[in-house]
Amino acid sequence: MNLKSLDPRVTRLGISESTDQEIIEKSELDQFETYEAFIETKEGKPFEHAGSIHAPNEEMAFLFAKEQYSRRGMFCNALCVVKTENIKVSDYTDNGEDVYNLVCVKPSGVDRDSFEVFHLAKRGKHHKYEGSVMAKDYEDALAKAKADFQSDKPVFNVWIVKSEHILASDEDDRDIWDTLKEKKYRDAIDYKAGDKIKAFKEQQA
Repeated sequence: MNLKSLDPRVTRLGISESTDQEIIEKSELDQFETYEAFIETKEGKPFEHAGSIHAPNEEMAFLFAKEQYSRRGMFCNALCVVKTENIKVSDYTDNGEDVYNLVCVKPSGVDRDSFEVFHLAKRGKHHKYEGSVMAKDYEDALAKAKADFQSDKPVFNVWIVKSEHILASDEDDRDIWDTLKEKKYRDAIDYKAGDKIKAFKEQQA
């Protein structure tokens, strides 16, 4: 007997209610990969995590992120994307405990690769770019981030990304956003709806 759902589209798939049916593995390119997008809202401000993007490759992820996070009032000065699996995530802490206090590894003297560090300074907010470190690996990068960036303000979580894994916009891409601020038709206030309603009522009086 086929599965019946409140969604007619699911019903039309003819899925059997039996749990014995064979599970078909999806092909390698059947699903998009997940990327994280970061935007710089104003020159000089740190990059901030904007959200996730599903795309077949990083070039398309950059394009999708540009369409999703630099339109409709979200002013963007620069943009970068990184595949989610390339972000190493530290433990999460709460109750004002600094996650760096959980890092017991000593920094090595090896400067093999460049890593970018993002802090979560407040629960419910986005990760913000803190700076870069040269380190041997991700664990070493976290230890060096502690040495360079720990302060009296607690950090609840840290993201670390190899610099080479980030696709970022550059100066040549700046004109992508040059016209966004001119497109005032996206702002409701520019429709002057209140004035139009008032004028209409005066005509009807």
